[in-house]
Amino acid sequence: MGTVTIGVSIAVPEPHGSLLQERRAGFGDPAAHGIPTHVTLLPPTEVDQERLPEIGEHLAAIAAVSDPFAMRLEGTGTFRPLSPVVFVKLAEGALGCDRLQQRIRDEAGPVPRELQFPYHPHVTVAHGIPDEAMDRAFEELAGYTAQWTCRSFALYEQGADAVWRKLYDYEFGSGRPASAVPAQGGSPVESPAASPAG
Repeated sequence: MGTVTIGVSIAVPEPHGSLLQERRAGFGDPAAHGIPTHVTLLPPTEVDQERLPEIGEHLAAIAAVSDPFAMRLEGTGTFRPLSPVVFVKLAEGALGCDRLQQRIRDEAGPVPRELQFPYHPHVTVAHGIPDEAMDRAFEELAGYTAQWTCRSFALYEQGADAVWRKLYDYEFGSGRPASAVPAQGGSPVESPAASPAG
């Protein structure tokens, strides 16, 4: 069946998600409309397509024993010069994100992914664009704040067109996989007929 590239993340809800996506596009980041605004839990990972049901069951089981937690974005940060990224900082919710990503990547699970860098939850707003534009993103979003209660995470698949499409949301407390919420501008949503968890 071949391989697919997947990721797991917490979607930044509306209206914040679309606002940050449009700001990212405005800074000149060509990837902006192919990447819904998110906090990564599992970075891009290539897996055998036939393993998607097993991965879905794994994610559903994690969500079923997870509780909602507060998320708050505040201010900007950067990984430069190590990596050409400017991001909005996660001022609250980092511990909850860290616990989830550890469970998702557990070596006993179906996606035992090693990380290139230590886990640092954030929301990317500029990546790989000229330094002047990166500086502008860092400065213009320095006062940005948003907060919400995280109640789920989602499985995404990257298409051949490099666009990330949300496949399923996994609701905390139930683990029930559900079709994705409406997409942010320019980021389509898949609506598969069958759950990856069976």
